[in-house]
Amino acid sequence: MSDRQTIVSADAPAPIGPYAQAIAAGGFVFCSGQVGMDPAAGTLIADDVAAQTKQAMANLGAVLHAAGLTFGDVVKTTIFLIDMNDFAVVNGIYADAFGEGAVPARSTIAVAGLPRGAKVEIEAIALRA
Repeated sequence: MSDRQTIVSADAPAPIGPYAQAIAAGGFVFCSGQVGMDPAAGTLIADDVAAQTKQAMANLGAVLHAAGLTFGDVVKTTIFLIDMNDFAVVNGIYADAFGEGAVPARSTIAVAGLPRGAKVEIEAIALRA
């Protein structure tokens, strides 16, 4: 019997393909990448990386909340950027979202493209205590 559970949040964008917002398994929650998409409209909220990053973090927070978790439970993130020159802006917003607590391990990767023309995508793995 599998302990796999699909996590769904109405406060984050619905998947635009065959994937779940998050899957809980083996004490971990694996969150799919979030972009700066407005959950209600289904479109990117703006063309600038700061606004998209804030929305991506809000979307990720909504998925974590649906799993009964917070950013404090995150143990690993991956950030995908279209332009590595945006690193400082994204890093500042990311740091604000995690606050003063323990920060997770992280990788940041430059990519050639992201869904819907997004400038940033952020995924996370969290631990259920």
